[in-house]
Amino acid sequence: MAPPAAPGAPLPDPEPLDPRSAPAPRYGDASLADLLPTIAAGQHVPGHAARLAIEPADRVCVFLVDGLGWHILRDHPAQAPFLTSLLATSGGGAGTPITSGFPSTTATSLASVGTGLTPAAHGLPGYTVLDPDTGGLMNQLRWQPWTDPHVWQPYPTVFQQAHAAGVATCQVSAPHFETTPLTRVALSGGTFFGRLTGEERMDLAADRLGAGDRALVYTYYAELDGNGHRHGVDSDAWRGQLAHVDRLAQRLAEQLPPRSALYVTADHGMVDVPPGDAHRFDFDEDWELSAGVRRLGGEGRARHLYAVPGAARDVYAVWREVLADQAWVATRDEAIELGWFGLPGKGVDDRVYDRIGDVVVAMDGTAAVVATRTEPNESALVGMHGSLTPAEQLVPLLEVRT
Repeated sequence: MAPPAAPGAPLPDPEPLDPRSAPAPRYGDASLADLLPTIAAGQHVPGHAARLAIEPADRVCVFLVDGLGWHILRDHPAQAPFLTSLLATSGGGAGTPITSGFPSTTATSLASVGTGLTPAAHGLPGYTVLDPDTGGLMNQLRWQPWTDPHVWQPYPTVFQQAHAAGVATCQVSAPHFETTPLTRVALSGGTFFGRLTGEERMDLAADRLGAGDRALVYTYYAELDGNGHRHGVDSDAWRGQLAHVDRLAQRLAEQLPPRSALYVTADHGMVDVPPGDAHRFDFDEDWELSAGVRRLGGEGRARHLYAVPGAARDVYAVWREVLADQAWVATRDEAIELGWFGLPGKGVDDRVYDRIGDVVVAMDGTAAVVATRTEPNESALVGMHGSLTPAEQLVPLLEVRT
């Protein structure tokens, strides 16, 4: 350990964070990718085995609330008394947190939920990633520019497998999600029911649970995440949405038919990124960060850096120096080996490898790398997510059974 600086002496430069110290996702036993395979195993769907410590149920509903992180739920009991009552203090299993995976972002997490696969296999490893076939960035949430969904993500969903095994399977969500490419590759299988309001979705989800002796129902609510992005996770708008989510979950729980289990979970948490240069590193204005970077992918809290040929090592060194103790910076191979995208030491599918940046950056604390000219909308957000911090990666797994 270095000795303390003498009074009046300049502070020493901070040491870069070691990527080996980052809290890696718990793929295989406590992640979002393990939820549906465990449920399907309990419903006797071939090819699946239990991975989570939850009991089987004939009829299961998964209610995914976009942006409902474990930490921000735990910190707001007054706004969510029903959900708070389902929190367990220890022991693992239902009522305790699981990890979203990396990056902790919607497209990646929904693909992990629906396929039961890690990003290393399903191939949606970020908000925007390189398409090796075109050399351009592909936004995997908005699916822009368009590419064939089933070439990009070729594996079947757990919903499709459950439907083929005779389980009454459906998704209940906002109508505009029915035909999106992300729905097709991550959440399709059985029947899609579009309903505009959260109350309508809860009522229909409960009704569809009784559609068969075995049923698997998925429902989704997005507005909590939107308010967090626009106003922050400690704003009045966000707290009001959390109270609404709490009422929706209780409404659904009170209508469950016999032999049912409800699981409330999320795709990621969120942190507020304060304004100012101390917290927001602007890639478009910082010549050190932009030097040697051909494409800037990902999002503010989780970046993929695609280097110009021959510059990857220099990009890695500069970003480690500039971000120092505010980010874990890893090479592509380091991030893969450490288990950021899948099980440690297991590699990634060949088609996925080049979608991952030459350098991968996961922010710590409350800092972000923004791009005010090329990403003006994303750079203006208050609440952000994507990184490996517990505030972003840990999500609840709350259970109600009848």
